[in-house]
Amino acid sequence: MAQINGVSVPFVPIVDNNNYNNFNNSKEIDAKFSDILNNELSKLKFSSHASKRLEDRNIVLSSEEMGKINEAVQKAETKGAVDSLVMVNGNAFIVNIPNKTVITAMPIENNDSVFTNIDSVVFA
Repeated sequence: MAQINGVSVPFVPIVDNNNYNNFNNSKEIDAKFSDILNNELSKLKFSSHASKRLEDRNIVLSSEEMGKINEAVQKAETKGAVDSLVMVNGNAFIVNIPNKTVITAMPIENNDSVFTNIDSVVFA
C-alpha cells in the first residue's frame, strides 16, 4: 500500500514526488485554502432571479459599476444592513448584505418603483 505522511492509503496518489514535497506542509495548504475560501466568499453573487432580471431588462454592468456595487455592499455591511437597495447609474439593485447576493435588479426609470423589505439605501 502507498503511504502519505506515514499513513497507509488504499490508492496510489497521482502526484509527482517533487511537487508533492512542495505542498507537504499542511499549514501552508490550510493558509492557501483559507485565502481562496475567503476570496470566494467576499465576491458579489447574483441570484438566478437577479440574473434573469438583468437579461430581461437589458442591464449590462461594467467592471466600474460592479466595483461601485461592491463598495456599497461593504459600506452597508459596516452599518449592519441586511437587505439594502443599492442605486448605481440609473439602476436599482436589492442586495442581501450578509450573503453578498444581488436579489433583483431594475432600471430606476421604471414607474412602478416601490421597494419593500429593505432596511437601508446606498447611493453608489
